[in-house]
Amino acid sequence: MKFLISISFLVISFASIAQNEQEELRRSIYFGGGSYSIDEDQMSMLSDWLDSIPNLLDKYQIQLISHTDPIGGKEFNEWLSKMRSLSVYEILIEKDIPERFISIKDWDFENPVYSNQSRRGMWMNRRVDVILYPFVF
Repeated sequence: MKFLISISFLVISFASIAQNEQEELRRSIYFGGGSYSIDEDQMSMLSDWLDSIPNLLDKYQIQLISHTDPIGGKEFNEWLSKMRSLSVYEILIEKDIPERFISIKDWDFENPVYSNQSRRGMWMNRRVDVILYPFVF
């Protein structure tokens, strides 16, 4: 009986975790080296994605997390990270998303998700993640 209760608890726990993970939505905007301009395709993709989410502002808080590769040094990448998140932020503001729904974290190259030891890894780190976190009531 204890075994059955333990398994039931685990199944319920995993189901809760899976449900919570499904509620977070994420898109990434990628940039060229040293650039903070967003190409038309990515602008359109971001806009279409946001438009596809019903009641966006009733359900989600938006966080922008900016990353860079290490080329150019610390000071340059701190600036570049801020400029990249600002570029995405401006798109959100143009879509009439109120400032209070948006938070920004600029990591520059301090917290890479991909290895900066390869060209592909550096390319993947040149991005802003747009993450929609559900409001917790």
